[in-house]
Amino acid sequence: MLLLKLFLVPGLVALITLAGRRWGPAMAGWLSGFPVVAGPTLLFIALDQGAAFAAQAAHVTLMAVLGNVAFGVTYAWMALRYRWFVCAAAGVLAFVLVGWVLVTLHPSPWVALAMALLGLPMAARRLPKVAFVNPGRAVSRWELPVRCAAAGALVTTVTLSAGELGPVGSGMLTIFPVMGMVLGVFSHIAWGGQGAIHLLAGLVKGLYAFVVFCFVLAVALIPLGAPAAFGLAFGAALLIQWLTFRRSA
Repeated sequence: MLLLKLFLVPGLVALITLAGRRWGPAMAGWLSGFPVVAGPTLLFIALDQGAAFAAQAAHVTLMAVLGNVAFGVTYAWMALRYRWFVCAAAGVLAFVLVGWVLVTLHPSPWVALAMALLGLPMAARRLPKVAFVNPGRAVSRWELPVRCAAAGALVTTVTLSAGELGPVGSGMLTIFPVMGMVLGVFSHIAWGGQGAIHLLAGLVKGLYAFVVFCFVLAVALIPLGAPAAFGLAFGAALLIQWLTFRRSA
């Protein structure tokens, strides 16, 4: 189990990174919208803490997903003028503020689903529109290891400390924009602000699958149990991911 925690998510992040190098930042962003980090994290929480605990954590993650979107929109607009560390700080602040407000409101899973499905297209329309031109900068040899290490550290931290954090803390850390942060910053460094904007725009498009995944877990984990609920959630997320790909193709 520990080996899975340490290597599964970093391996998926590595594949997304390589896809971004092949097809550009928008594709990497779209792929990272899939619950690459949240899925394994919530699965490990369910195995360690039980289905009821994981269902509450998935509910919190669903409630706060628009905080992740706020990170992306804030970072994207800041990237038009500022360097990556300023953009990242502003994005994290937006995530904390929006996520805290939404979790405090504590909407039901159905209301949180509706809010997310309304908020995602609104956010997509408000992202800055820029053309992407690959500047051809050399990729740092540290890029891939740092991306993988950041994702692995988050999953390990959340799952090992879930009992102390409780469902709310675990859910908030699960939705923390580690993919947007790590991939966005490295895209910013490699391709400039316009590269980060394209990645984050792709991330917003890919979050529909993330939202559906968390919703299914929040409502199905207790009545169905972990194996059936996770199977249903991953199946639904794959279907939504395929539909968003067909729509954008």
